[in-house]
Amino acid sequence: MNMLELEQVWQQLSKTVALSPIHNRKEYDRMVLLADHLSEAIGSSKRHCLLNLFEIVCELIRSYERDHFPLDNPSPREILKFLMDQHDLRQSDLPEIGNQSVVSQILSGARELNLRQIKALSRRFGVSPSIFILETSKNQKAGTKVSKRK
Repeated sequence: MNMLELEQVWQQLSKTVALSPIHNRKEYDRMVLLADHLSEAIGSSKRHCLLNLFEIVCELIRSYERDHFPLDNPSPREILKFLMDQHDLRQSDLPEIGNQSVVSQILSGARELNLRQIKALSRRFGVSPSIFILETSKNQKAGTKVSKRK
């Protein structure tokens, strides 16, 4: 590997794109804008010459977000509400999990999703079933709320 050549290429790239770890919100916004432009240029191509650069930029963004925008663990009901909102759905639009009354009980927290409903929602929204499973203790996962006995 010719380090002199690498240094020259890096300096040239740095004049075009400020590719570096993200340290503040301004750099984050700039990197998100770069990712948007790269995404538009790449489109759906799986062999575009900028694809590796796009992946590097996305990893820098993910790293910054992981440190600066921690996510709470949303409940299955909050996730369902979010997906319904994103897909512009009403309670009556989810017959695969039950009638409007059942959906209302789930959304209000009076009722938990069962395994059949979780599978149906996973298929409908194209997401992993695990997002609808509430972890209630370190090694327990279930479709219904499970609490430790005292």
